[in-house]
Amino acid sequence: MSRTTVHLLRHGEVHNPDRVLYGRIPGYGLSERGHRMAERIADTFTARGADLVHLVASPLQRAQETAAPLAAAFDLPVRTDERVIEAENFFEGSTVGKNPAELLNPAHWAKLVNPMRPSWGEPYAEQAARMYAAIRDARAAADGHEAVIVSHQLPIWVARSTILGRSMLHDPRRRRLTLASLTTLTFERGTLLAVDYTEPCADLLPDATTAVLP
Repeated sequence: MSRTTVHLLRHGEVHNPDRVLYGRIPGYGLSERGHRMAERIADTFTARGADLVHLVASPLQRAQETAAPLAAAFDLPVRTDERVIEAENFFEGSTVGKNPAELLNPAHWAKLVNPMRPSWGEPYAEQAARMYAAIRDARAAADGHEAVIVSHQLPIWVARSTILGRSMLHDPRRRRLTLASLTTLTFERGTLLAVDYTEPCADLLPDATTAVLP
């Protein structure tokens, strides 16, 4: 077994003018800028001659659309994996991200007691477990080459933070995991050598919109 790289790619910007916390709600695809981000990612991999042989994406539309240019550029199928889907979220469908004061509504308080459920639905440990399983399988499938998993902010954040031994308690607004960013895991003979983070679409981020929570 030789060196293998697994890239965790967050999807691009979503068309969401009403700032809905869309979570797992179907029908939320990429915005025009989001499609540009997806194309930029494909161009970035192509320009450096990436050895990409395995491509996985969450079943949600925004992840599938982010994966599409990579699939076309490397002539790969997009393998849909439920394990890398967005976190479950009690506030899904609401506009809490647009109106944080809504969190003061007593109807929500019971959901905010446990800080280890900051997605207000799915515990960090469960997200980490499913992401680890998907990463392990992608690493095996791409043995000696590169794989990409297109997922979502919180599952990638949880996976990366756990790998780095960081606390799960944090302000969601301060996550350093921007739209279309790459968290790159490098393995040698099954041992993790490095965790790197890059933002190939940094110039497209100003004025981009994203849900604040989870």
